Amino acid sequence: MLLILPVADQGKNVFVSATDDSSETQFEDGSLEEKMSNILDNPNLDGAITGVNISDADSGEVLYSHEGDTRLHPASNQKLITAAAALEKLGTDYQFSTEVFTDGKVKGPVLHGDLFLKGKGDPTLLKEDFDQFAADLKNQGIKKIKGDLVGDDTWYDDERLSLDLNWSDEPYYTGAQVSALTLSPNEDYDAGTVIVEVTPSEDGDQADVKLTPETDYINIVNHTEMAPAGEAKSISIQRKHGTNDIVVEGVMPEDGTMSRSWASVWEPTGYAVDVFRKSLEEQGIKFIGNSNIRFEATPDHANMLTSKDSMTLEELLIPFMKLSNNGHGETLVKEMGKVVQDEGSWDAGLDVVRDVLSELTINNDTILLRDGSGMSHKNYIPANDLAQLLYNIQDKDWFPAFKESLPVAGVSERFVGGTLRSRMTSEPVQGNVTAKTGSLTSVSALSGYVTALDGKELIFSVMINNYLGSSSTIKAIEDEIATMLAENEFNE
Repeated sequence: MLLILPVADQGKNVFVSATDDSSETQFEDGSLEEKMSNILDNPNLDGAITGVNISDADSGEVLYSHEGDTRLHPASNQKLITAAAALEKLGTDYQFSTEVFTDGKVKGPVLHGDLFLKGKGDPTLLKEDFDQFAADLKNQGIKKIKGDLVGDDTWYDDERLSLDLNWSDEPYYTGAQVSALTLSPNEDYDAGTVIVEVTPSEDGDQADVKLTPETDYINIVNHTEMAPAGEAKSISIQRKHGTNDIVVEGVMPEDGTMSRSWASVWEPTGYAVDVFRKSLEEQGIKFIGNSNIRFEATPDHANMLTSKDSMTLEELLIPFMKLSNNGHGETLVKEMGKVVQDEGSWDAGLDVVRDVLSELTINNDTILLRDGSGMSHKNYIPANDLAQLLYNIQDKDWFPAFKESLPVAGVSERFVGGTLRSRMTSEPVQGNVTAKTGSLTSVSALSGYVTALDGKELIFSVMINNYLGSSSTIKAIEDEIATMLAENEFNE
């Protein structure tokens, strides 16, 4: 059996390999090696590459490794790296801010000058936050604005999509564009998206379509047809690539249930500005004169009228990790670049992430980082390295927030169970396994922590690449590994 054991090197955990059959972890009905061989001897893994690492969470000793040094696509297990780096560089109490400025003066009820909405990366802004900004201006006596409404997204660069995002993913919420000035439609905080709801019409030939939040920035192309009660419903909702035309088509029966979908927005800065303008109008604040909407940086001499700080990073980690929010991963990478290197870009941010990995004694020579979410099929990391990361961060003061953010197996509450809420729903794994899921085409991953039957704390990382067939079948293999770890005793 191949074992990889930690040795001391100036206080760091450096892993070396050794062959020692006498050190195999033994159970009453066989060794860990035998149990893992039985699980991995599954015809659904034929032709696939499976990397596995199982380690002692207390000592870092590697109890089992299969293709552990093989670089594999992590999918959303990449978020484990992004979250750790963000916590290390930004801190649990870090907050994003959004600010409203003017370069003019208030005279009576009129603001003579431009109004600037300056975004600084907050992915949790909601329509109600813009409503509060508008109310703050109203409370300052502003009823009219003689100037332009200006969106300022210059906190980050203008690259909206990570390098390897497939164009076919771009119209969906999982591939939403990243901007320093953006907006989320609800408290899942899928920034840069709108919710499209399709319901039966009471008196029309077409189904009713509603956007949340309401915005003129999106153009609904309604190609639906109403049908008599009892007929099958067939509704498609998709934004046309490169536009803000959302095409809704299909058949909606009179007794049909609502169809709901999240669609990404092309150029979300303009979307945020449009919704803010609506909030101002709802407060009775009007633009007068030859008012326009522009996009440029806020002047240094501008005066702040109001602002808002976001939830803390510790709080943001819950929707980020539990729901595997891709946009949060990319935003955090750009924010790290901005804060550490004064450059809000993927290149700068990923440099910061690599620095953190080096500080955590992870060898960057064995890893390729291309984004913060795991959407890229060019991210590579070995299971051994990912497990070592999970081990090395346990002594960080931010580790409790990190672990709390991981999905918990079999817990139905979305913001606890997250992407594991419908998996491993029975003892001994229910409520026991805390781990990050990962899914891409032909890629599945699960890495995290589990407590064995005797109370021993374990770390595991499973990454399966190049499989064909059902993803549910592959995830069942991951669950089988976690369950096996939970139901055995590891202490001698």
